[in-house]
Amino acid sequence: MDFDHGRPIYLQIIDYIKKQIITRNLKIGDKVPSQRELAQQLKVNPNTVQRAYREMENMQLAETIRGQGTFIVKRGELLKELQGEMAGTLLKNFILEMQSLGYDDQEILGLVEKYQQDLKEEIK
Repeated sequence: MDFDHGRPIYLQIIDYIKKQIITRNLKIGDKVPSQRELAQQLKVNPNTVQRAYREMENMQLAETIRGQGTFIVKRGELLKELQGEMAGTLLKNFILEMQSLGYDDQEILGLVEKYQQDLKEEIK
């Protein structure tokens, strides 16, 4: 995992876990790697992973069961919530960047439609 130095690592770890849920690499109720395992895997300090897990508990994304580990919470709407949240963040950043390049709303929409059509053609 490549970390963005302009953003706290624990927040990036949370986003990593969220993306794992969205892509279904982690499912509702799955056990997440131990703090030590994830720290070794991502090559970060275990305290950073501990902070990420604690924040995920505060966000009601994960729960820790003493002696068993940390698990993704069993909440039916979790996947939809995470998809909406991540899509919103991506779209907001995209729109702001495009506006900073001088594009107006209609130009942005036109470019999105064009590139979406181009991608469809590439897939065929």
